[in-house]
Amino acid sequence: MELELCEAHPALKAFMCGSLSGTCSTLLFQPLDLVKTRLQTLQNNMKPGYVVELGNSDKNPYRHKLTNVLRFNYDKLLFGEVHSYSPFSFVRCIPGVGIYFSTFYSLKQHYFQEGRAPNAGEAVLLGAGARAVAGVCMLPVTVIKTRFESGRYNYVSVLGALKSVCETEGPRALFSGLTATLLRDAPFSGIYVMFYSQAKRSLPPEVSSSPYAPLGNFGCGVMAGVLASVVTQPADVVKTHIQVSPAHWTTKDAIRYIYTEHGLRGFFRGAVPRSLRRTLMAAMAWTVYEQLMARMGLKS
Repeated sequence: MELELCEAHPALKAFMCGSLSGTCSTLLFQPLDLVKTRLQTLQNNMKPGYVVELGNSDKNPYRHKLTNVLRFNYDKLLFGEVHSYSPFSFVRCIPGVGIYFSTFYSLKQHYFQEGRAPNAGEAVLLGAGARAVAGVCMLPVTVIKTRFESGRYNYVSVLGALKSVCETEGPRALFSGLTATLLRDAPFSGIYVMFYSQAKRSLPPEVSSSPYAPLGNFGCGVMAGVLASVVTQPADVVKTHIQVSPAHWTTKDAIRYIYTEHGLRGFFRGAVPRSLRRTLMAAMAWTVYEQLMARMGLKS
């Protein structure tokens, strides 16, 4: 029993480090996720948020939508209404990031016991596998968070929302968008880990061993995040539409709806706030995680 606890201890440390890094990144960049969800679920005849007027949008409607959604949501943040959506985000992101990093650490320790660094292909599988585990575990909370941020549902608490969905739509609704979520999250994490690890290896030794190493790692994370975000953006839009729809849409239904309503551009709605958020959150989470693991004497 003691041996099992000793073996599990590093994974628990990885979970704690990941949860702390997730807390930091969520606090800073969560509002961008709310903006992204609102943009993706805007209909052509719909106003963003609850009370925002689009104004004259004849020349560039998308620009006006983005401007008004940003103003609406960041006004909420600045004037004290952030509590209305933060619990859903924290309940999802903090344990989710912890599960991701603990799974990543465990897989890496199991398959690369001699300390060998994974190659590009192995890094993709490692990142995708860890993200798939975290994504499935946190999917019910993700569904609730996405619905709440869309502005179409009046959930008050996480537990209350889970109970409401189970009673009105059945437990199956809590796992809506599973395919699209995995198609978005697993490739994102796999591509991110591959580019991140390769970029870190390319850093000059004097940078990697200097006090500026965290800054260099953060830069590598930003570059990897941009590339991964662009590739997985269409899957994110599909996932959002499936999860906010009460009609149990399939992935094919959501794709058909998005293309019919908005054309190919619809699959890239919310790309700017999502890319900013995912890139900065991932870069910060990895940087903080690696620094915390180093302080605990563990190799991340």
